[in-house]
Amino acid sequence: MAIEIFDVEQNSPEWLRARMGIPTASEFEAIITPGKTKAEQKTRRTYMLKLAGELLTNEPMGSANTKDMQRGHALEDEARDLYQFLTGAETRRVGFIRNGRAGCSPDSLIGEDGGLEIKTKAPHLLLDVIMKDEFPEEHKAQVQGALWLTNREWWDIAVYWRNLPLFIKRAYRDEPYIQRLATEVDRFNAELDAIVAEIRLRGEALAA
Repeated sequence: MAIEIFDVEQNSPEWLRARMGIPTASEFEAIITPGKTKAEQKTRRTYMLKLAGELLTNEPMGSANTKDMQRGHALEDEARDLYQFLTGAETRRVGFIRNGRAGCSPDSLIGEDGGLEIKTKAPHLLLDVIMKDEFPEEHKAQVQGALWLTNREWWDIAVYWRNLPLFIKRAYRDEPYIQRLATEVDRFNAELDAIVAEIRLRGEALAA
């Protein structure tokens, strides 16, 4: 499938419509580990039903705006500027990238081969990340998903909090993981289609 790049502001109405009805990389962790616990099952199903609602109503479900997200948005530009200063990389901001029936919202693209994901963590959490000096496992699905959907070779994660060192770690394509992720996303979309078809049939029956 052709890669579509939407140069829109993230969290804008245009961004919400660009990603409407398709699974996105920020939720891939819930998709790739379905059914291990009741909580994981509920998270996956709730996300699926939200996407089904978008497809059935042709209306985006909106974006959460928690305090953590507000903080992240406020610090993202600072983190990007610091990343560019430390690495010398030139970053390109994009709104959303769609590849078939999945998409991602990169914090930046870098050159022809790379990308950037920015996270903010409270000081005690960032200190733990710095001391472990490993790519944070909780962000693997999102970053490998971005590598899959953009066909790029590497992705940096930058974890930031003011007055602490910026943590930077690079991830390269993990092809077996990407294949597993693609399989799970296909399965998720098939289940999503089944829900949408069932609801439409029920609607037609009521209208008959």
